[in-house]
Amino acid sequence: MIVTQAYRFALDPTERQVGALLRHAGAARVAYNWALARVKANLSQREAEKSYGIEDLTPSFGWSMYSLRKAWNQAKNDVAPWWAQCSKEAYTTGLDQLATGLRNWSDSRNGGRKGRPMGFPRFKSKHKAVKSCRFTTGVIRLEGRTHVVLPVLGRIRTHESTRKLARRIENGTARIKSATVRLDAGRWYVSFSVEVERSDPTPRRPDAVIGVDLGVKTLAVFSDGRPPVENPKHYDHALRKLRRLSRTVSRRAGPDRRIGRHPSKRWLRANDQRNKVHHRIADLRRDGIHKLTTELAREYGTIVVEDLNVAGMVKNRRLARVVSDAGFGEIRRQLAYKTVWNGGRLEVADRWFPSSKTCSHCRAVRPKLPLRVRTFTCGHCGLIIDRDENAALNLASLVKRHVAGSGPETRNGRGADRKTGPGPAGGYEASTSHRPPGRIRRGPLPSDGQIPEIH
Repeated sequence: MIVTQAYRFALDPTERQVGALLRHAGAARVAYNWALARVKANLSQREAEKSYGIEDLTPSFGWSMYSLRKAWNQAKNDVAPWWAQCSKEAYTTGLDQLATGLRNWSDSRNGGRKGRPMGFPRFKSKHKAVKSCRFTTGVIRLEGRTHVVLPVLGRIRTHESTRKLARRIENGTARIKSATVRLDAGRWYVSFSVEVERSDPTPRRPDAVIGVDLGVKTLAVFSDGRPPVENPKHYDHALRKLRRLSRTVSRRAGPDRRIGRHPSKRWLRANDQRNKVHHRIADLRRDGIHKLTTELAREYGTIVVEDLNVAGMVKNRRLARVVSDAGFGEIRRQLAYKTVWNGGRLEVADRWFPSSKTCSHCRAVRPKLPLRVRTFTCGHCGLIIDRDENAALNLASLVKRHVAGSGPETRNGRGADRKTGPGPAGGYEASTSHRPPGRIRRGPLPSDGQIPEIH
């Protein structure tokens, strides 16, 4: 099995190499802004000619990366006489970013792209734009365990050992496709996009099915009785420190576009201290999620999660901070590709599947179950169980009944008469309009094992 995997390493460049890295990132920004100005000028010219009733319009400016690169090569001597100081990949990086942004904007307008409407690309600021550059051609290799070699930039020392990737390359099971250098939190990183050949993996328990219920109070509750994962709440724990640092930043002379004021040195130092706390929170969250998802993907053959409406959750001002801190979307994203790497599969239950309101013992459905009620009590069979554990059991049983071929697994708890079988991993987590809940008929469990009908 061949997969595309990323390897990221921190760099320790010299002062001269830092200047070269910044020069390449600036070259990408210059090419991006130049091409965007050409595109906007061409669109404005054509709109003006249409308003005057001119039939023979100015030819349109090509938006593809190849058209932009051809136009750049024709004008680079006048636009950037210093272009030879940087690799050609730096300018291609900016042009490719613009071509992607224009394509996304066009597809969004024409209905060919899901999700929120995409805005028209904007110019990149020298001070605010992400400093990065991508290399796809030229000399891209590892040198020993402590150095990388990139086009024009040459040999750069790494802050950490590259032995994991070097071993695969030496064994002939990996091939570097591209490399991206990026300035993040004051440190330069290089990310290699690698084509990795993996042996056919098998989870330790290939026939095991586990339901994972994600929540705010407890990050993950499992259906097989293993201890739940408590929500670490990294942001909440650092909130006091962030407030203190934010007050310090607010007392310094910061940037102000209205009067053209540049930030003071003291403001920049205070802002860097605050940013370090934010980056540490993100690193802790990413590390915890990686450990959780890797352990699940290596252990179980089938993992079942819910299709949570994360975009709708963050619109609730009472839940936005804790939902964002938990990282529900990142957990599902990592499970999607790690299950493939480890030979398992990820099943996603329908968004309207009433996992919390369904009794895991008799399959009866409660009409309402507020979030403040943390214990599920079944009025039909008398089962008393933790709300999250009950939801995890329902998720696991959903796949088991689906595999057994028992027909429709459930009826929708909000009044929609639809099947709720597990779906493939992925998809778009968009906000969905809510409909009033229907009434649930209570009664004995039908003979076919389905949940009682909705009236």
